[in-house]
Amino acid sequence: MTRAGLVSRIAVIYPYMNLRNVERIVSIIFDMMIEKLREGGRVELRDFGAFSTKERPKTQGRNPKNGEIVEIKAKKIPCFKAGKKLKDLLNESEG
Repeated sequence: MTRAGLVSRIAVIYPYMNLRNVERIVSIIFDMMIEKLREGGRVELRDFGAFSTKERPKTQGRNPKNGEIVEIKAKKIPCFKAGKKLKDLLNESEG
């Protein structure tokens, strides 16, 4: 699902809300999540999962074209750990 798809689904569920307001709400939620992760925090959505960041240290790599050694900067990478309820819902058998 894309951001536009999420906005469309919310607009269908809540037809009394203006589409522009739904877009703003979704953007605000995502912006708040990103800001918290930038600060090194954790975003937990109960029954869904938790978003966090991990530090990847500075390393050396090789340029595949010429074999030259290049320095790869340290960076933060996003991580997601699915919650138990989400895992259970994905794996429950039909029937």
